[in-house]
Amino acid sequence: MYKELIIIKVGTNVMTNKDDRIVRPVLRRLVRQIAELYERGIITILVSSGSVIAGKEVMGKSNIKDKTQRRQVYSAIGQPRMMRLYYNIFQDYGMKCAQVLPTKRDFSPGIHRQNMINCCEGLLSEGVIPIANEDDAVSVTMSMFSDNDELASLIAQLMNADKLIILTDIDGLYTGNPTDESTDLVQYVDPNENLDKYIEDNNKQPEKGRGGMGSKLNHAQQAAAKHIPTFIANGKKDHTIIDIIEGKNVGTRVALEQKDT
Repeated sequence: MYKELIIIKVGTNVMTNKDDRIVRPVLRRLVRQIAELYERGIITILVSSGSVIAGKEVMGKSNIKDKTQRRQVYSAIGQPRMMRLYYNIFQDYGMKCAQVLPTKRDFSPGIHRQNMINCCEGLLSEGVIPIANEDDAVSVTMSMFSDNDELASLIAQLMNADKLIILTDIDGLYTGNPTDESTDLVQYVDPNENLDKYIEDNNKQPEKGRGGMGSKLNHAQQAAAKHIPTFIANGKKDHTIIDIIEGKNVGTRVALEQKDT
């Protein structure tokens, strides 16, 4: 049985390059760290974006004018592609993974919620890494999560995770524009702190992912308020996940008390 459970969320911006192509070495670094943690008795549920970009990579430009329908089509094409990529990489490390495609109703009290718990617990007990992603092919309007940051936070709370790690393409929360040399990295955030002064979300590419820093912080604070220390850090760096688990000063830490581990 595992001694610790962590939830890792990896966003589309982490796994793609400037040409909106999925970068396989990034996925391999991610899986390598998950495999290393497994050897330490720490098991992971991975929340992975990327299905829409993966579908677009396969299909190319779509003639569908409706944005929602276009996203559904890209996701339906891209989801098996993403799982094939992950399956092959996990197999290289002697590990197994499984696909979990929840919708928002699965977190409401009742049979769907219990089914989610049972499925994840069963997979974890067998040493299988669940890979969760919103089911974009069918999740629209009221059944949608705001983004995978929300999904990751909800899974962390559902499974009583020990930590939540949200990987993005910058080092964490900054006091201003990250490209400004006078800007500082915010290393610690209280779950009840008002962070509006730091947020400048401007998400103009919904097919690259719906979540910005404001969303990440909002859902990180929600998880942290439930006593789940949460980290927002740079997933493009080699050892980010291992560094966080080893207690190194990485990214932005969101927790009830700064001394929490």
